[in-house]
Amino acid sequence: MAARLLALRPSWQQTMLRVKDPVKSIEFYTKLMGMTLIDKCQFPEMKFDLYFLATIDKKGPAYSLTPGTDEAHRFLWTTNLVTLELTHNYGTESDDSKYHVGNQEGDGFGHIAFNCDDVYAASDKLAAAGVGFKKKPDEGRMKGLAFAYDPDGYWVEIVKRKEGSVANEFNLSQTMLRVKDPEPTIKFYQSLGLTLVRESHFDSFSLYFMANLDKEVQTPDPKSEEARDFVKTLFAPVLELTHNHGTEKDEGFKHSTGNEADRKGFGHIGFLVDDVDEACKELEALGSGFVKRPSDGTMKGLAFAKDPDGYWVEIIKRGGYNDAAQPYY
Repeated sequence: MAARLLALRPSWQQTMLRVKDPVKSIEFYTKLMGMTLIDKCQFPEMKFDLYFLATIDKKGPAYSLTPGTDEAHRFLWTTNLVTLELTHNYGTESDDSKYHVGNQEGDGFGHIAFNCDDVYAASDKLAAAGVGFKKKPDEGRMKGLAFAYDPDGYWVEIVKRKEGSVANEFNLSQTMLRVKDPEPTIKFYQSLGLTLVRESHFDSFSLYFMANLDKEVQTPDPKSEEARDFVKTLFAPVLELTHNHGTEKDEGFKHSTGNEADRKGFGHIGFLVDDVDEACKELEALGSGFVKRPSDGTMKGLAFAKDPDGYWVEIIKRGGYNDAAQPYY
């Protein structure tokens, strides 16, 4: 079954966060974190807009497409990049609401992260620009890494990479989700094309890192020191799965997924596939539940599956359904 799903070429393509004010968030992620706004999709009739940002490799050609055009849509829905999708619901920029940014008791979503050559210099630069911090590099027990706040208060980890491995000042490098039981979760994401590239175990928790990789890429043993170094050279982000030991034995334990009425902030991650209907059939055969099947709702042709922890996983047709690459019909 997993082989049939892999034949549909699943590829991690997005992490979605809800934001109050897209102007402030886009400025933060483009001007400070070096991302590029590659596309936007506007839905005034449903009173929300989507903005997609990515780290564009400076070693390659500059991005020249205009967000909102058919050309940008086609790029977005065929790219092998992992994007940050910012969802803006109209009116939030001027009301008193706040999104739930995670990291409270029972929360599943933890943070996104960016790699850089020098965490200390990067943190000083962000602080000088007025960015607040949960943790600066010299604070706490884990020296040399930092957690900044984006305009909505989401935690943005700043992590050191292997110097010179990436030309950009920053590259989007992680989405972190807490999981109840790593074994079924790892199998689920392997069926969607991710490779386990590193695992690290501590007294009370373990970390598992998964990534989109080309088939020809040779990876070291995930438990080895070489794996730690390998991850530090990646340009593309990893999905970091955090397991707090013992949760797998607690039948009543459950993480919030970011879509509960009182905990909305993080929304989902998304994957491109060649055929949404077939992918959903294979996911269902593997035991996945669904928030939305391809035939449900007004946006037909896209789906939201549930991973083993109940996180929403959007399933999107690669290249869309028309000349404008619209991913629904």
